[in-house]
Amino acid sequence: MTLRLPLAFAGALLCTVPTVAWAECTDVPAPGVEWRRCYFDGRNLSEVDISGAKLRDATFQRADLRGADLSGADAYRAKFISADLREAKLDEANLAEADFTRANAVGASFRGADLRRARLFRADLREADFTGARTRGTDFLSADLSGATWLDGKRVCAEGSRGQCQ
Repeated sequence: MTLRLPLAFAGALLCTVPTVAWAECTDVPAPGVEWRRCYFDGRNLSEVDISGAKLRDATFQRADLRGADLSGADAYRAKFISADLREAKLDEANLAEADFTRANAVGASFRGADLRRARLFRADLREADFTGARTRGTDFLSADLSGATWLDGKRVCAEGSRGQCQ
């Protein structure tokens, strides 16, 4: 006996088969790596190239990301609390609702990044570059913005700028 299904039903069955292969949180750092909801707390990831990586809801608390390339990464709601991001490149990254509380991002580049509703509370952002970044609803409360290049790419924040570029 042969079971015959209407073509529409057979097509619906094929559509329910998962086609996305999820990477492991233990995968080596590489451009475009899939690290959603992974924990990298306290890890040394300095100088790694994870540009274009999928980092949604990942956590990098107290991680060493000095000089790392996260440009174009999707780090929506990622946590970089107390992380070392000195000289890191986060250009064009989706950092909306990310948490950078107490992060050290001296000299980091956020050119064209989406920082909407991100928390940069008490972050060290001296000499950082925010040219073209989107910052609507971003919390810069008590962040040190001394010497940071502001959104227009021309204005440099005055020494002692806390919480806002002066």
